[in-house]
Amino acid sequence: MHWKYKAFIQNLVASLPEQLALSVYYPIQRRFGGLRRIDPTKRLQAAIETWDRIVATGRNPKGGVFFEVGTGRMVSVPIAYWLMGAKKTITVDLNRYLKHELILESLDYIRTNRSQMEQLFAERLIPDRFDFLCELAEAHPSIDTILTSFQVEYASPADAAHTHLASDSIDYHTSYTVLEHIPPQVLADILSEAQRITKPHGLIVHGVDYTDHFSHNDSTIDAINFLQFTTREWDRLAGNRFMYMNRLRHSDYLRTFNKSGLEIVADDPQIDPSLVAKVQQGDAPLAAEFKDRPADDLAATFAWIVASPAQALAKCG
Repeated sequence: MHWKYKAFIQNLVASLPEQLALSVYYPIQRRFGGLRRIDPTKRLQAAIETWDRIVATGRNPKGGVFFEVGTGRMVSVPIAYWLMGAKKTITVDLNRYLKHELILESLDYIRTNRSQMEQLFAERLIPDRFDFLCELAEAHPSIDTILTSFQVEYASPADAAHTHLASDSIDYHTSYTVLEHIPPQVLADILSEAQRITKPHGLIVHGVDYTDHFSHNDSTIDAINFLQFTTREWDRLAGNRFMYMNRLRHSDYLRTFNKSGLEIVADDPQIDPSLVAKVQQGDAPLAAEFKDRPADDLAATFAWIVASPAQALAKCG
């Protein structure tokens, strides 16, 4: 589907009253979108990558308390954390998108693809917990049973910028492909809250997708197609609840992390060489607000950003 048609449909549905919009959009996703066939593998891989990046800093995430920004439709990431040894995961979402039927389908996928899951998690997997999951999946449990069994505390509607959690109460503040959908000032507030609630020796680990998400399903446009539009134009095209993208580049995120009291521990932006060449050759149309940016910054398509509370010593002291 051409991206502008998709944007038109999303804007049309988003113009409806909130509850009606949500009830209309979900069946569309189930029939025509990414929810037609449930495969939680990508989300499980994201949780594993988050776990490994924590381990790479010399920390042991087993027994840790995780916090997830943006639950979405399923709880695949919190379940993966639990399978690897997390104590619990607090997951919050501004919108109550969670769907029982999708969670059951994701659990059934894990259960029926046991060897694939064992290979995916490898030595990280706790066998007893995996056996328990497979047994529970066969029973088609209620959503409350699922959340309780996997030590998931779900809060929605809830604001990740104002969690009401105690200071220094979580070990790891995480998200995957969520931050790009958050307005810049709200993002800064969420990261400031992360600094407050994360323990002195905890970590903030986020995977961010910098691409134009319309390009995921429309091969006629590239990953930076949306950078040709002014902020006003882009808000008119895709400024709705279903496809809002802040278009921040990697340098913007690093700056926001630092201003929010976080110290960058590691970051590794994935840069598309073909996009770099396109920008350098002047073949990528860019709005004025992006024209003076370095090509590498514009051509970054994804990054993991790992940070720690910059005031850790002050917290300890």
